[in-house]
Amino acid sequence: MRLLSLLLLTMTLGFGPAAGAEPLPKRVLIVLTNTAQVPGGSRPTGVWASEYTDPYQVFTRAGFEVQVASPQGGKAPVDPRSGSESQVQRLPSAWRKMQNTLPLSQVNLKDYAALFLAGGHGTMWDFPNHAVLGRLVGEALATNRLVGAVCHGPAGLIGARLPDGTLVLTGRRVNGFTNAEERAAGMTDVVPFLLEDSLRQAGGRFESGGVFQNFMVEDRGLITGQNPASADAVAERMVVVLKERVQ
Repeated sequence: MRLLSLLLLTMTLGFGPAAGAEPLPKRVLIVLTNTAQVPGGSRPTGVWASEYTDPYQVFTRAGFEVQVASPQGGKAPVDPRSGSESQVQRLPSAWRKMQNTLPLSQVNLKDYAALFLAGGHGTMWDFPNHAVLGRLVGEALATNRLVGAVCHGPAGLIGARLPDGTLVLTGRRVNGFTNAEERAAGMTDVVPFLLEDSLRQAGGRFESGGVFQNFMVEDRGLITGQNPASADAVAERMVVVLKERVQ
């Protein structure tokens, strides 16, 4: 009886695969924004370069195949505030995949062990309440897969639901770009909402570290990082957990 209780507890907390679960492939899907320009204006935006390239390198060096998707598919833009496109071009495979991303509507979750939602202010317009992204996030967490997100990437968690209809953030520890960081970046009046506030409103137990400091939290298969300085830490933690789960 005690052994059964321990097994159920392990499954509930998300440590290790459930008995009889299908083996997970050694493949990670990174999701990028398609938003190249702030809607209603001419201000450029997009993917924060290091929040894509740093995790990409962490995953590939650990032996995971990385594929790349976006809400619409096709090209994902680099936010010029994060550096020039040449920063991504130093990783030719990452650059090529960024030019021709898979539409989220064509993603088969069975092909991946984890989802990673990269940030950049562009995500604030095309990640929140995206029906397909929300479904993928909810199904991933319900099927022993990992979900990672960094900086503004957690915008893709807003509105995401588990298969039973529960918001994935309900009671879960989470973090992302803070209100204080948005003010420091001078973007409070540019973004359509404040990410920290929305993550709280969606039921998340928001935690944060210092402004622009490396900080991340983990809760039942969801690993979130606060800002660009946290991207490596999130990916590295995901690798540790994934190596216990994949075939």
